[in-house]
Amino acid sequence: MSLRPNFSYNDMDQWLNEKRVTEIECLVPDLTGVARGKIMPRTKFTEDRGMRMPEAVLGMTVTGNYPTDNAAYERAISATDRDMILRADPNTITMVPWAADPTAQVIHDCYFSDGSLVDFAPRSVLRRVLSLYAEKGWTPIVAPELEFYLTAKNIDPDLPLRPPVGRSGRAETSRQIYSIDAVNEFDPLFEDIYDYCELMNLDVDTLIHEIGAGQMEINFLHGDPMGLADKVFFFKRTLREAALKHDMYATFMAKPMTGEPGSAMHIHQSVVDTKTGLNIFSNTSDGSASEAFSHYIGGLQRYMPAAMAIVAPYVNSYRRIVRHTAAPINIQWGKDNRTVGFRVPESGPQDRRVENRVVGADANPYLALAVTLACGYLGMIEKLEPTPMTTESAYDLDYQLPQSLSEALEGLRKETRLRYILGDRFIDVYSAIKELEHAEFMQVISPWEREHLLLHV
Repeated sequence: MSLRPNFSYNDMDQWLNEKRVTEIECLVPDLTGVARGKIMPRTKFTEDRGMRMPEAVLGMTVTGNYPTDNAAYERAISATDRDMILRADPNTITMVPWAADPTAQVIHDCYFSDGSLVDFAPRSVLRRVLSLYAEKGWTPIVAPELEFYLTAKNIDPDLPLRPPVGRSGRAETSRQIYSIDAVNEFDPLFEDIYDYCELMNLDVDTLIHEIGAGQMEINFLHGDPMGLADKVFFFKRTLREAALKHDMYATFMAKPMTGEPGSAMHIHQSVVDTKTGLNIFSNTSDGSASEAFSHYIGGLQRYMPAAMAIVAPYVNSYRRIVRHTAAPINIQWGKDNRTVGFRVPESGPQDRRVENRVVGADANPYLALAVTLACGYLGMIEKLEPTPMTTESAYDLDYQLPQSLSEALEGLRKETRLRYILGDRFIDVYSAIKELEHAEFMQVISPWEREHLLLHV
């Protein structure tokens, strides 16, 4: 569900008046998942909803740089630095709970001057995949589970991160998975988070303590992919702001601390028949798993390795994909098996689903949902058969996923079927950005290199 389903512009104006909003944060999720945009007075927002922003805003690295001497990138993004036209999606209007004055935030879609969607914008990519499902009479349903770390403030990036100090005055030094008391250490923070989420209609479900010291997980109620992507996008902003209020950081880095597990965004996914509302992963005759379900898993297995650059988008992402660190290293699948890449939870016929455990918490939620749904879609269209189910630990099996960003990018560039589904220009722009980020990283000398190579080689 969207934050405010079926809201019109008139509904949005009335809502803004009722809330006595004085400022609007006009947001655009970029390819890294960062919120770009403008802040404008309420009166200006009413007069001019056709806000403009340079197209190149969607073509930046996480460091704010632009690819140069890349022919594919230059074909996709105009060299004249032309404007995009931004149009608010009224379904996403919500308050900014941490603002001092009554302030609203609303996500915008990006359009070219001819009225067509900017095809490499994250929401456009997800919308493109959803349209393919709609053409088949299918409606995908998703439920993200988002892991993150709370850390002590760290203003020096050369220093390792440390767990934050809780109400007891002590930081965690051991792993406290599912510990209620460990979560209660940060009660004031989580009370604010739940209050903020309620004000924003984010529909968060359960909160648990994960394996790592200071590592938590928040679960979202299931719903439509675009609405859930919006909620994850908003939640990341909300959590960071709430953590800062309590003098700590919140991070969605895939692997923020040495010796601790990484953070994932597990995505539960199923598909229902749009007309009947029945889960197509189950046979109507006896409730058993359908061919579509097998083919969906087959698609995840076939295409997810090539999609890794999207769901594991940074150099740091591959520090998580390591054997025996609570993260999958291959594309095996199994029932109620958390060691595989694709887990099938125990459930009834209408709730039959598959959980993609490969996706990192650092992934852009729009792109992560788009690409995992694209993989499943291709599996069903091409009738791909999965491998035999894994019944033992998959951690001891061979690696089947890329182990570096450069390897992942090579796989993404070669996979023509994903290019067709996600769009040529998106793949060209995204690949160019990630290649530049990798090149920038390779110019940095790490502490490991100074420690082990400086005097020994």
